[in-house]
Amino acid sequence: MGQSFGKATKAKSAANFTNHKPVYDSILNLYYYPKWIGDTLFVLEFRLRGRDTIHKRIERVDYIIGSGQHTNSHLTNLNGFIYQLPLTWYSQKKQWDLPPGFEKGRNVRFSRAIEMECMSCHNAMPEIAPGSENKFLKIPEGIDCERCHGPGELHVFEKAQGKIVDTATQIDYTIVNPKKLSWERQIDVCQRCHLQGNAVLQPGKSFADFRPGMNLGDYVQVFMPKFVGRDDEFIMASHAQRLQQSKCFIASNKANAKVNSKGFASMSLTCITCHNPHVSVKVTGKQIFNNACLKCHQTDACKEEPAQRNAVSDNCVSCHMPQSGSVDIPHVSVHDHKIKIPVKKERLSEIKQFAGIYCVNTNATNSITLAKANLNYVEKFEGDLSSLDSAKFWIQDIGDLAKQHALLIHYWYLKNAWSKIAELAKEFDLSIEQDAWLCYRIGQAYQNLGELMLAETAFKRAVKIAPENLALLNKLAVVKLQDQEYDKAIELFQLSLSKQSKQPEVLVNLGFALANSEQIGKALACYTDALKLDPDYQQALLNRAALFMLNKDNASAIRDLKQILVLNPNQIDVKQLLKSLQ
Repeated sequence: MGQSFGKATKAKSAANFTNHKPVYDSILNLYYYPKWIGDTLFVLEFRLRGRDTIHKRIERVDYIIGSGQHTNSHLTNLNGFIYQLPLTWYSQKKQWDLPPGFEKGRNVRFSRAIEMECMSCHNAMPEIAPGSENKFLKIPEGIDCERCHGPGELHVFEKAQGKIVDTATQIDYTIVNPKKLSWERQIDVCQRCHLQGNAVLQPGKSFADFRPGMNLGDYVQVFMPKFVGRDDEFIMASHAQRLQQSKCFIASNKANAKVNSKGFASMSLTCITCHNPHVSVKVTGKQIFNNACLKCHQTDACKEEPAQRNAVSDNCVSCHMPQSGSVDIPHVSVHDHKIKIPVKKERLSEIKQFAGIYCVNTNATNSITLAKANLNYVEKFEGDLSSLDSAKFWIQDIGDLAKQHALLIHYWYLKNAWSKIAELAKEFDLSIEQDAWLCYRIGQAYQNLGELMLAETAFKRAVKIAPENLALLNKLAVVKLQDQEYDKAIELFQLSLSKQSKQPEVLVNLGFALANSEQIGKALACYTDALKLDPDYQQALLNRAALFMLNKDNASAIRDLKQILVLNPNQIDVKQLLKSLQ
């Protein structure tokens, strides 16, 4: 775990950089290639026409995320804003490919923001800029001791003073030893990060607040979908969820959920029954895992044929925790942590039926959390739309009207019901509101209804609450643009680019504002800069073509219009415009 994150150095990387082909995204017609220049790693994106390179973008790799046991993914730092780059090394298959989630037409190239939820699991405790989604003020380099053992200052101080505790007979209360926690708190230490899912923070909490020994459910509640007919499927970081579905786990912890007279947790099945967190599974012998099974099971209880047992050297894990691919990470195989008796010729349902979502790490959920979880499932995970019905059910069960109406606004936002949001918005005093995303949704509703002054008020408040959130700042600038306040729009777009300069959409909007302020040369430069970042940005091509025509440069305008038709051949207006120029 200490290798989970670090600066991009040759020593840190597990990848092969010789004798491999570029990764090709056939949908976007883009190639990706890793390249060392001296001691600095870069990711090169390019496009070919014949043997000519017609597009090239190169971005520096600042950090490598992942220990290299399964993957190395690559992050870039743009003035503190952290983004994932579109290239990953898959260690088990020893190949380069697009990162998880970038495949099958979902390649977002250089714009996937790495937020606190992701960063805090792969790292010691980072420090994020107030109000930002992905701007970090402090980025450590990998999991440290305190992530599992809690703050160590008092522990170090007392040892330096010579205060030694005999841990064979006593508990040293200056530091957390997970082995001496109850099984519930042991699992919480591990599933803080080994439980990926739909995480809902509790009121007033952040991803930095949990400490070992605390009840994880008091800080964050993690939801997962249920599917009928696909019990064999699991995601990469589902170890805690799958383990807790095991009969071994359930039976062990129902019977042994007590602490003995010395304060030690009694015998129960938890993660550390099998795993020593200080030793890599690469060097943990198979017999260590088998011995964990044999604490409760006898070898003569196995019903498998002797020939099969001999073939795997009586390795329990090979049959009862089979290795297979996860549904969310390509080119990676992991052991399913749901321990079960294998069923031969198991037939899976051809139809994967969604059966709702449930909280993995606590039963102490409430209507607010359940409503948020269902809304998040649709908005962030593109989940089954029936979750919106579930969200509305839980929203109506909330007694606090202010909280109920805030979540109703989120619900209607996902339903594109702008008038309903505007009606509810009258109940909120935006001058004192503290929820930036509530202000954003209200502003979006007013903007779509053409109420630009009201939209501006909402977006201004959102920006004041979260000044380092570029999405909110850019929305405020767009409203100024729509209201033809070009000087103010230019000022806001330039402010956004001063914070993070590689934003194609902001460059295009700035270009439009500059063009309307008769700053044609600067507008052309903005469109060109946007297209260097994203060669397929059709609005940039169209806007630049319009300025080329204004400058009587029809040849350049024709080139941009032709490129639009390559990307989208069915644009009738563009075809007609091109015909008139030709």
